[in-house]
Amino acid sequence: MDDKERLWRSVLGEIEVGMSPANFQTWFKNTSLDDIQEDKGVVIIRVPNDFTKGWLQQKYQKEIHRCLNKHLGRVVAVQYVVGTKKLAAVAGSSSATQLPPTIKPLAEETTELPAEGLNPRFTFNSFVVGENSKLCYAAAESVAKQPGVNYNPLFIYGGVGLGKTHLLQAIGNEILKNNPKAKICYITSERFTNEMVDAIRQKETKGFKDKYRRLDCLLIDDIQFVSGKEQTQEEFFHTFNTLYNAGKQIVLTSDRPPKAIPALEERLRSRFEWGMTADISVPSYETRLAILQSKLEAHKKEVLPEILEYIAKSVKNNVRELEGALTRTLAFADLNNTQPSLEDAKNLLGGILNGPGRKVVRPSEIIRVVANHFNLKRDELCGRKRTKEIVVPRQILTYLLREELAMPYTQIGHEISRDHTTVIHDYNKIKDVILHNESLDQEIVQIKNKLYAVD
Repeated sequence: MDDKERLWRSVLGEIEVGMSPANFQTWFKNTSLDDIQEDKGVVIIRVPNDFTKGWLQQKYQKEIHRCLNKHLGRVVAVQYVVGTKKLAAVAGSSSATQLPPTIKPLAEETTELPAEGLNPRFTFNSFVVGENSKLCYAAAESVAKQPGVNYNPLFIYGGVGLGKTHLLQAIGNEILKNNPKAKICYITSERFTNEMVDAIRQKETKGFKDKYRRLDCLLIDDIQFVSGKEQTQEEFFHTFNTLYNAGKQIVLTSDRPPKAIPALEERLRSRFEWGMTADISVPSYETRLAILQSKLEAHKKEVLPEILEYIAKSVKNNVRELEGALTRTLAFADLNNTQPSLEDAKNLLGGILNGPGRKVVRPSEIIRVVANHFNLKRDELCGRKRTKEIVVPRQILTYLLREELAMPYTQIGHEISRDHTTVIHDYNKIKDVILHNESLDQEIVQIKNKLYAVD
């Protein structure tokens, strides 16, 4: 990796934290840092087409400029060049340059993306099946093999961190593997609502409806958050009907079954139950151990069996936390260039695992630890300011209050001076980012380690 590529990865990593994974994949996935002209103080970014160039200039220019200036340590101008490296001599940097006759224009590609929001690391092969998830896994595989035929819709429900999102994404990735031209969209219900509101505000509702009603497969995470949102439920009702009647696949996840979602219209509730409803429960000790062993194989690392057993016995309710404990153990081994002993693992993980000695924390402690981690004052973190330096720490705080204490959204709002709709938005946004951003995931692990450290 050369210096330009390393710089651009750092810039993209910072940009990614502040936006949805789907938008990041759409607008930044195929970009690169083409050149740094020191004498002119210019950075040239290569983009795949004119549409992307225009969109970045219109929507993300300030953020790109800010991140480049920060990482380079000086002020630079940003310019764009269109086309792949292979076409550079032909396409140049001018949007008016004509493409050779063998190259088809890209105009159509920008209006209808074949897949949106999918993370390729979530596959059926990487999912460890146990008694707790056997039914869900079988149903998900069946749907992926014959979308729109079996179990439509498929409704998966279960607690936080048990693998619902993994299966949802695996379905999309498998369908795309079997049919690369399939139009698939993974999205959270919160983002669906936000896109709908934006479309109404900008008077672009037709484009919004077309986007979702022309899909081959719609994957919606955390559908319970449409609860009480009448306009969202109305729009989703019609989208559901259009896709279902066209034989297109719909898969939904929730933290509870349809009948337990409050303020959900009966017509939607009944449709959610038309196909198959399957729950994914807490994994057994044997399954937790198998998950850890699978992750070890994926990392091509080795850890003492007694450490895996210690982690599997300590973390009982959350696969995400299980994986986080293993990741922390592997990081310790890499940093110290040695295999940790069981005693090392207990010292390293004892404060953050769900064992009998786990420290009980209060909301005020989480607020204090997050504020200290980001060098913020409590009033800044919980205040009304919405500067970029505060937005992400505040979203992380919301996430930890919800994940660690299972606090109701209204109570979180009271603690941080926010209304419950803002709290729900912040929680969903950061949860979505964590899914695709391993560095942010590890930062949260660091914060939790500080939080549960024994005084």
